[in-house]
Amino acid sequence: MKDLEAILRESAQSSASDIYIVPGACIRVRVGCRFENVTEERITPEQSEELLRGIYGLTKGRPIRNLLENGDDDFSFSLPGVGRFRCCAYMQRSSLAAVLRVVRFELPDPAKLGIPDAVMNLYNTVSGMVLVTGAAGSGKSTTLACLIDRINRERQGHIITLEDPIEYLHRHKGCIVSQREMHSDSQSFSVALRAALRQAPDVIMLGEMRDYDTIATALTAAETGHLLFSSLHTQGAAKSIDRIVDVFPANAQQQVRVQLATVLRAVVSQQLVQTLSGELIPAFEVMVVTPAIANLIREGKTFQIENTMAAGGMQGMMTMDQSLAAMVRGGSISRQTALAAAYNPETLERRLR
Repeated sequence: MKDLEAILRESAQSSASDIYIVPGACIRVRVGCRFENVTEERITPEQSEELLRGIYGLTKGRPIRNLLENGDDDFSFSLPGVGRFRCCAYMQRSSLAAVLRVVRFELPDPAKLGIPDAVMNLYNTVSGMVLVTGAAGSGKSTTLACLIDRINRERQGHIITLEDPIEYLHRHKGCIVSQREMHSDSQSFSVALRAALRQAPDVIMLGEMRDYDTIATALTAAETGHLLFSSLHTQGAAKSIDRIVDVFPANAQQQVRVQLATVLRAVVSQQLVQTLSGELIPAFEVMVVTPAIANLIREGKTFQIENTMAAGGMQGMMTMDQSLAAMVRGGSISRQTALAAAYNPETLERRLR
């Protein structure tokens, strides 16, 4: 069987996005929408454990007992000259397995990734909260990294990133950048976020808003004049707002709506769709919080937000269905792909006629 370094190097050189190490199967990589074998033979549980122990050996002393005791573990590591890797290690059928996300050393070019100006221009936001939402693996971390890099190059200040794990490394440019990884640099997102408020930040990038404590602290941070970027595992602007509100008890939800109407500046929702050539590219929904949308948030009428966005067409706003329709007309994706990815397939069908 190939050694670990050869597997990682070949995977990175093949432009793979993910590496799958699962006992009983060949080691495979995902390249675009295709799966390719890295090894000809299926690996045994013993070989998988050997590879996992090798991966932990590339970390800065992270113990494998985290995986053995908890059944899963998330962390990142680097291989000099090759790249960074985000590892989700887990146990399945009493054996060790892992999925590794390949993260290149260099920060991505938003133009090459197809991130529109309407998204990248959010780096100019002075204070408040900007959310990037979407399913797991839709590219939220990459979009956030592009925005942080743009701020780092174009502005001055102190950027604090709170991540689990750290994926992209940001050099000090116009800004000082402090990058903290959960469980090694701090106990949790909520603890690190409270501490960040005392570290004189200008911009905070919170990897994910997962629970009540983190969301409540994030709203407070945005209220106090900081610019806070974060992500949510939701689809669409309206669902993102509802997700935040629903975390709170019923008697506090109206107050949270008022807070969101005040501090929320934009919600970007994204998903990856397959092009006619078989590549994956992002489709974006962009909601900018105008006075009209702030009023809908305040009154709990989030179901009307999409119609307001579609009718507005201002400040770079676009719905997901508008984005998909433009991609079909531009010849990059098929009609079937667009309809499968649409939030409202019937509305998109009418738009494409």
